[in-house]
Amino acid sequence: QVQLVESGGGLVQAGGSLRLSCAASGRTFSSYAMGWFRQAPGKEREFVATITWNGGFTSYTDSVKDRFTISRDNAKNMVYLQMNSLKPEDTAVYYCAAALRRTIATMSSIYDYWGQGTQVTVSS
Repeated sequence: QVQLVESGGGLVQAGGSLRLSCAASGRTFSSYAMGWFRQAPGKEREFVATITWNGGFTSYTDSVKDRFTISRDNAKNMVYLQMNSLKPEDTAVYYCAAALRRTIATMSSIYDYWGQGTQVTVSS
């Protein structure tokens, strides 16, 4: 079992930055690929970013490339999402997720565990 708790969301002006954190429980954190997803009001949950078990490879959805960076610290059981140059369309609830696999995973159905989400609101 893995429990995930996100933090770091909030209200920010367009062009600003936020850093989301996800704390994971359990001793096998390094066995999991990790991902960030988001869901805006009235929209389906969408993939944002993913990282392999050792941080060696990452992947992003096109709309956040060159603005967001996913990283992880296996010693601390943490995964992060640094979000720069935020836009109003980035407004959503952001979810951290864990998939019991070592390669990246972009499909939400692959993920085994989810956090409760953290709200990010970007004002124009």
